[in-house]
Amino acid sequence: MRSTRFSCLTFVAIVFLISCASGRAQSSNPQPAVAPNSALAGVKYDYKWELYGGFAYSHFNAGPNLLQGANLGGFDVQAARFLNQRWAAVGNVRGYYGTSGTVPNAYGIRGPFVSENMFLAGPEFRALSNEHASMTLHALVGGAYGDFERDLSGVPPAALGLFSNQFAFGSAFGGSIDLNRSPRLAFRISSDATFTDFGSAGLKDQFALSVGLIYRLDKGLK
Repeated sequence: MRSTRFSCLTFVAIVFLISCASGRAQSSNPQPAVAPNSALAGVKYDYKWELYGGFAYSHFNAGPNLLQGANLGGFDVQAARFLNQRWAAVGNVRGYYGTSGTVPNAYGIRGPFVSENMFLAGPEFRALSNEHASMTLHALVGGAYGDFERDLSGVPPAALGLFSNQFAFGSAFGGSIDLNRSPRLAFRISSDATFTDFGSAGLKDQFALSVGLIYRLDKGLK
């Protein structure tokens, strides 16, 4: 839990320091006045839908007592239906894939393939916004399917310190910063604390990060 909190706080601190550094640079090196960016002049946040797709990373523990977590990469896709300019209902699918460490074993198995696919839904809140960027917060719950046995050749996963293949509770709590490139297109950086309950071992927390693009459509939100 401490590592996840530290990672999320680090993400927020980095964004804050970048903003401060940018502000100092602008104040110490004044630039000549230029015309407003016409590409962002039409950003109104009045689109009903936001579709997101990006690359994802997760630091994931594939067993209840493994000393070393797995660094997994994958995808993150999301559809958000905005009810007004602040609140939206979200459906999210994400997948993480890679290899995991094991406990010392007599089978000679090291670094087997593991994966986690999550199917989540929940509310999203746009907390801050202007023509350049916006910040959203979300709380998503649902299920997660873990595949831990693909490379084991019949060896019991418990003998390697891994979970068995199963569908379990999953959730993701976090937020994102969206940097607008046009009224419809934005670049997103998203950070989450994800929680799963594989093997009835209790909730295990992981850190997850995603970067990608948002496309907005169906203008006319009141």
